Amino acid sequence: MSLRDRIEGAVWGLLVGDALGVPYEFTPPRRIPREDRIEFQPPRDFMRSYDHVRPGTWSDDGAQALCLLSSLLDRGRLDPQDLMERISRWHRHGLYAVGGDVFDIGLQTRQAIDKFLEGEPAATCGRTDEWGNGNGSLMRVLPLALWHRGSDAELVEDSFRQSRTTHGHPRALVCCAFVCLWARAILADLSDPWSDAASRLEAVLEPGGRERAELDRTLRPRERMEGKGKGYVVDTLWSVRQCLEHGAYEQVVRAAVTLGHDTDTTACIAGGLAGLRDGAEAIPRRWMRQLRGREIVEPLLERLLARIEDRGD
Repeated sequence: MSLRDRIEGAVWGLLVGDALGVPYEFTPPRRIPREDRIEFQPPRDFMRSYDHVRPGTWSDDGAQALCLLSSLLDRGRLDPQDLMERISRWHRHGLYAVGGDVFDIGLQTRQAIDKFLEGEPAATCGRTDEWGNGNGSLMRVLPLALWHRGSDAELVEDSFRQSRTTHGHPRALVCCAFVCLWARAILADLSDPWSDAASRLEAVLEPGGRERAELDRTLRPRERMEGKGKGYVVDTLWSVRQCLEHGAYEQVVRAAVTLGHDTDTTACIAGGLAGLRDGAEAIPRRWMRQLRGREIVEPLLERLLARIEDRGD
């Protein structure tokens, strides 16, 4: 696979995974259809979420990921203020939402947007308490890893700054940094990218600091955690890890949906990483044809690919 194919796979993979999960969001796993029946259009006997939303539509996950990507491309750096302006435009005016329809938003993200619109600096809008560890900053962070040219330490710092706009607790920061380093390890075709990401992050974080403690407690426990597809940032990471072990792209995102609950976010993150690993050709053609809003994505993707090709990777 070429680097271009893998970058395309990551961008399309996260959007397709998000769209696949949308109709099943909030559904407990016992009510999710059999894995081989999970499609953009659920079975007729399934009561889907968001009845008015057409199949093949990404949610807040995909829209905010595109807000981040467009901000990086336009500003040439991670600019928290600009990022929050775009996320606010998404919420109020449908920026990067398919058809301008904003039908889903997390509580912590909404609170951060409200603070931003009241004049709070973007860098301090995210909640810092332990109960503010939803996966809203994690779901959108992958474009940062695809765009970034800096060192691991610089990527980690930018991932922290990206997260603080809506989710400021050290646990959320560490999880965002981990996904970025996990993506780098996947792109390098390492045999154990999860462990490599943990080692890279450990090397960057200050010993004795809060972020280092969160890494040891949540991502390097004595026993492997079982993911349950919930909206908690740590559970999301472990859920994505086990989904990536299910096989190729299609099996990965379907496994994410079978976990139930926060199906769009689990499938979005798992789909982005699986697309990076397997390439765009691994994404089923029927899903690519059915994905709405491709005209929104294609200009941004071409700019990202031009940047990557320009640096000679």
